[in-house]
Amino acid sequence: MKPAAFDFVRAETLEEALETLASHGGDARVIAGGQSLLPMLNMRLAKPAVLVDIMGLPALRAIRREGDAIVVPAGVRQAELLASAEIAAQPLLAAALPFLGHYQTRSRGTVCGSAAHADPSAEIPLCLVALGGEVRLRTRRKARRVKAADFFTGMMTTAKADDEMIEAVAFPVAQPGSAYAFKEYSRRHGDFAIVGCAARVASDAIDLAVCGVADTPERRSFPRLAGSALDDALNAFAWALDARDDLHASARLRRDLVRAMGRAVIEEAERCLA
Repeated sequence: MKPAAFDFVRAETLEEALETLASHGGDARVIAGGQSLLPMLNMRLAKPAVLVDIMGLPALRAIRREGDAIVVPAGVRQAELLASAEIAAQPLLAAALPFLGHYQTRSRGTVCGSAAHADPSAEIPLCLVALGGEVRLRTRRKARRVKAADFFTGMMTTAKADDEMIEAVAFPVAQPGSAYAFKEYSRRHGDFAIVGCAARVASDAIDLAVCGVADTPERRSFPRLAGSALDDALNAFAWALDARDDLHASARLRRDLVRAMGRAVIEEAERCLA
């Protein structure tokens, strides 16, 4: 199929992009890399009246460090983040990004575009939730920041308003005394995860985040556990995610993967912490 007809605005300033969104509301969509949006246009799952291209805006292209966060603006491609010097400050990102699609799609797709698409199996939303990151939104009148756990509201749905655009996402850097690990299971490397797990382990706590099971990435915190106590905590988390059968995997397989990979990433992070 081909997309329904739409107007195209190549924004020359951020203000122009925001003004177009304000004028058209839900009939406008921002396009950057287009790796998520273009297939939806072609299948007519999305039928915007106006597309607003923001990739020509220099202010949205530079990764920067702000205090204890890596700030990634809306024009930064996934490959650029993976190749950046800043990524060394967050090993979870460094571990997860090579699993994000393929080289060709990472070279076009943007980090913020993945957040906006909000696929429940995607690595960028998982990392944002796992790290307690935030999404920075802007309209022509105001800006606001939303915690990642509150931004992803359902399967491919977010807390972004129609006249807002994601200006940037922010990933907290590694915390002193913490170690991180990531694993995912998919049919082929580069496919969306059937289940993905991200862990942070500190001296007295474990944070485990999971994607591909519930409608949004989910995170749980535990005290440092071992043996059957950790098995019990992972089993409770697996059942709480309300896994469902689909064409890719059964609910039972997903629960088993949460238990097995959850323990694996926790143990890997513990080895790095030792």
